[in-house]
Parts: sequence; C-alpha cells; structure tokens
Amino acid sequence: MKYEIIDHTADLGIHVFGADAKGLFANAAFALFDLITDIDALKGLNELEVHITGDDWPDTMVNWLRELLYLWTCKEMLVKTTDIFYLTEHELTAKVKFDSYDPDRHEIKNEIKAVTYHQIQVEKGPPGWESKIIFDV
Repeated sequence: MKYEIIDHTADLGIHVFGADAKGLFANAAFALFDLITDIDALKGLNELEVHITGDDWPDTMVNWLRELLYLWTCKEMLVKTTDIFYLTEHELTAKVKFDSYDPDRHEIKNEIKAVTYHQIQVEKGPPGWESKIIFDV
C-alpha cells in the first residue's frame, strides 16, 4: 500500500508508506496527484527536473510536495510519475513526468490549495518509512 487517507476536519490528510526514503517521497507525490486527478489517464510524455532543499526530513517533504503542487496550480502540469535520483535529509532531485492539463481529457477530483506543516511527520521505522501529511483543501 502506497498511502491511505486520514480523516481530518476541514482538510485532507494522508498517511504515506515507503520501503525507503526515496520510495516514501515518490509515494507522497503519487498520493498528491492521485487525489487531484485520475493518474491512469495521464501519459507522462513530458519531463522536467525538480530540485528542492529543506531543513530536515519533514521540511524536505513539505517543500517537495509544495513544488509539485506549484507545477499544477501555476503551470497546469499533472504529474504521473517521479524518479527520485538524489535524496538526503536536506535535498532532493527528481525527474518528473507530467501531462499538460487538458480539460477535455483530465478530470480534477480535488482542489488542493496547500501542503501544510500541521502535524507533519516523516519517520523511519522497523517496517520502513512513513509520513503523515495534511493538505489544505
């Protein structure tokens, strides 16, 4: 399981899982866009490199998802896949495959306004990595 939805008053929360840190961050990106649109309808023919930094694991996660949300809200790019090829607690670089939004082809399921720091968690545990993230909708 990549993620599950968390019941949260007035916002939308997710609990994301990954075997390792790269898997966790990739699954968080998947969850974000799976909530926004039908990922199976995307082709991912366009590619872009994304680089972000953060102060620690939670800050890096928030900055990663904020950058991806920016691609959607400001540039109308719907992300199909992410290939994270460099990740530390303070830095992430990835190739993002996306579609430019086409209202005739893409259904928008949820409008996510922001990625919040509210109750953010990114932890490594015995079964792997996990994160809890709250989105403002």
